Amino acid sequence: MARAALRCAAWSEQWFPDAWVFAALGVIIVAVAALAFGATPTVTVNAFGDGFWSLIPFTMQMAFVVIGGYVVATAPVVARFIEWLARAPKTGRGAICYVGLISMLASLLSWGFSLVFGGLLVRALARRDDLRMDYRAAGAAAYLGLGAVWAMGLSSSAAQLQANPKSMPPGLINITGVLPFSQTIFLWQSLLLTAALIVVSLLVCWLTAPSDRAARTANDFGVTETATPALPPRQRPGEWLEYSPLLSVLIGLIGLGWLAVEFVSKPAVTAIANLNTYNFLFLTVGLLLHWRPRSFLNAVARAVPSTAGVLIQFPLYGGIAALLTHAPGVGDVTLSHRLSGLFVHIATTDSFPFVMGVYSSVLGFFVPSGGGKWLVEAPYVMQAANDLHVHLGWAVQVYNAAEALPNLINPFWMLPLLGVLGLKARDVVGFTFMQLLVHVPLVLGLLWALGLTLTYVPPVMP
Repeated sequence: MARAALRCAAWSEQWFPDAWVFAALGVIIVAVAALAFGATPTVTVNAFGDGFWSLIPFTMQMAFVVIGGYVVATAPVVARFIEWLARAPKTGRGAICYVGLISMLASLLSWGFSLVFGGLLVRALARRDDLRMDYRAAGAAAYLGLGAVWAMGLSSSAAQLQANPKSMPPGLINITGVLPFSQTIFLWQSLLLTAALIVVSLLVCWLTAPSDRAARTANDFGVTETATPALPPRQRPGEWLEYSPLLSVLIGLIGLGWLAVEFVSKPAVTAIANLNTYNFLFLTVGLLLHWRPRSFLNAVARAVPSTAGVLIQFPLYGGIAALLTHAPGVGDVTLSHRLSGLFVHIATTDSFPFVMGVYSSVLGFFVPSGGGKWLVEAPYVMQAANDLHVHLGWAVQVYNAAEALPNLINPFWMLPLLGVLGLKARDVVGFTFMQLLVHVPLVLGLLWALGLTLTYVPPVMP
C-alpha cells in the first residue's frame, strides 16, 4: 500500500496543477452553473466582483495564524525547548510516535504552530547520533496535526468563522446564525472524536514505522542538520533599536495588558474564539520570546512565503461564495438553495453527517483550504442541515473532521513542513496514505454514530 501511495504521489506531482487553478476552475464552474439556472450575466459578474474582496479580514486572519505559529515555534527559547524535548525518545519507532503526539496536541492550539514546531522537533531528533529514526515516517508523523485533528481545535477555520459574526458573509450568517465553541469544538461528542483520532493515529504510526535496519535517516536524504539560524551581529549604529529588547518589552507589555483586559472582561472561551484576539496572543508572545525586534522580524520574513496560497486563493473563494448565495436564477432561487435541496433529497436527518462527511472529504482534495472551502460549502450544506433539523454545531464538526482527511495525501498544506524538513511530498505520503486508509472508516462511522446523540437547535442571530 505504501508503494501504491508513492506512485500516486509521483503522479500527482507530475499532473496536478497548483491549488489556485482548482479555485479558479471553481469560479468558472459555479458561474456557468448560475447562468445555466437562469441568472443573468450582469447579476453573475456583479456577484463575483462584490464577493471577491468580501473576505479580506478573514484572509488576513488566516495568514496571521500561519505567521504567528511560525514566529512562536522559531523563537530561541522555544528552539532550546525543542532540543530538550528531543532528548526523551529512546528508540526510532518511539520517536516517530512521540512526534505524532506532540504534533497533534500542538495543532489543537494552532495548526500553523504545529507544522513548524513538529518539523523542528524532527530535525532535532535527526541530529541525535544515538537514535536511528526513519526521517520519512517522522516527517509524516509531524504532519498528523494538520492531517488528523487540527480542525477539531482552536484554530479551526470553520468553527472560528461561525463564532465570529463580523467575519461571516451576510448570506451565511442568515442561514446559521452564531455558533459559539460550546456548540462546535467543545461538544463532548467532538472531544471524544478527537481523542479517538489521536489514539488511532499513534497506533498506525507505531505499526507502520520501519525497523532500524530498514529506516532511512536524514543523512540518506542529504539533509544537513543545522539549528535555527542565529541572529547575525549588529553592523550599524542605526540598528541599535532592532537589536535592543526595549521595543519588544514595551510593545509586549502593552499587548499583554490588552489581553489581560480581554480575558478578564469575557469568558476565556469567548475571548479566544475571536480570531483577532487569538492571533494577537501569538504575535505578542512571539515578540517577547524572540526578545530582539530583528529576530522577530526575521522570523516573520521566513513565515510570509507560506501564506501565499491563502492570500491569492481566498478572494476567489469569496467570489464563489457570493455566486452561490447572491446570483439568483429562475424563480429567484440561488445555487445555494438548489444544492441544499439536493442534500435534503438524498439524505435524512440520521444519514446527513455521513453524506456530508463523504462530500466534504472529496471536495477537500480539490479545494485544499479549510476556511476557503467552508465559505464555498457552508451556505448550502448548512441550509440543508436546517431543513433536515440536524444539529448545526455538529454539522460544522462533521465538516471539520472530514475536511482533514484529504490533507493526508494532498501536498498543498504539507509545503511549510516539507520546507522545514527538506523533503518532498512523495517522501512522506506513503505513510500518510496508510493513515488515510484507517481514518476514513473511523471518522465517517463516528460522525454518524455521535450525530445520533444530538438534537436540532434553531439558528441564534447576533
